[in-house]
Amino acid sequence: MDFHCHLDLYPDARNVYAEAQKKMDFVWLVTTSPRAFAATSKVLRQTESIVVSPGLHPEVAAQKAPELELLLHQMADAVAIGEVGLDGSARYRQHFDLQTQIFSAVIKRSQSLGGRVLSIHSRAAANEVLDILEQFPGFGTAVLHWFTDSAPLLRRASSMGCWFSVGPAMLTSANGRKLAAIMPMSRVVSESDGPFAKASGNPIMPWEASNVEEQL
Repeated sequence: MDFHCHLDLYPDARNVYAEAQKKMDFVWLVTTSPRAFAATSKVLRQTESIVVSPGLHPEVAAQKAPELELLLHQMADAVAIGEVGLDGSARYRQHFDLQTQIFSAVIKRSQSLGGRVLSIHSRAAANEVLDILEQFPGFGTAVLHWFTDSAPLLRRASSMGCWFSVGPAMLTSANGRKLAAIMPMSRVVSESDGPFAKASGNPIMPWEASNVEEQL
């Protein structure tokens, strides 16, 4: 299973999609913007084994903010939402207030819809992500993708019932292995984060996500 994959962004996305349908029990295809979701879902259609979800990636918040209303509309018919979240790293910190407005609106909408499963980006912003989740009880289920923050924040997330998606690239670092070791194993799922995540210089494929299972 692959719980976080940008399958539509592989150079040969149609072939990867077809291969994933053959090899995989489950793939969660996360998108980076509402318009990207609208386009992707027409070409790479949702199936019994591949979920295609609308999202608005925090790295593109400044460019894609006008699409927020479209995302909130798309959420009504979606069982899963992603990729969404916050990025507090130096490169994207200048738009953090805008990111926060968008993410808060998404979580509020999720609450109003009775809950959704969300794949959440939290790089250098886990504390703020968790604060927003706490503001909207009943928002659904948070799956924190490639969690890289501190051990105390991981424990806080765990106590709140969050899940965690872990991929091969995460386990190549000492910090990634340290954090994975204290995650609640009953709430850890595999991810590839392909094609952005790489192994030996090559994009990790969806069917390689489960390579983390033995290490975990």
